[in-house]
Amino acid sequence: MEVGVHQAKTTLSKLLRHVAAGEEVVITKDGEPVARLVAVGPPTKRVLGRDVGRFTVPEDFDAPLPNEVLAQFEGTVEGRD
Repeated sequence: MEVGVHQAKTTLSKLLRHVAAGEEVVITKDGEPVARLVAVGPPTKRVLGRDVGRFTVPEDFDAPLPNEVLAQFEGTVEGRD
């Protein structure tokens, strides 16, 4: 189904019922498609531990940053403020 922006604004509840029934709604502006209104799929189940062993946190993970890197984060050039 295609509808213009104005029609989409004035009939959103009706369009949502169509989408909930499995239909896709394309919203157009000046006859050109600009958006697609589709139903949200069911949430996916997160699997804890799925990536175990894919990354190892380095020993120095929480060590202070080198001055030159810290200066880049702070927007300063090392040796100047």
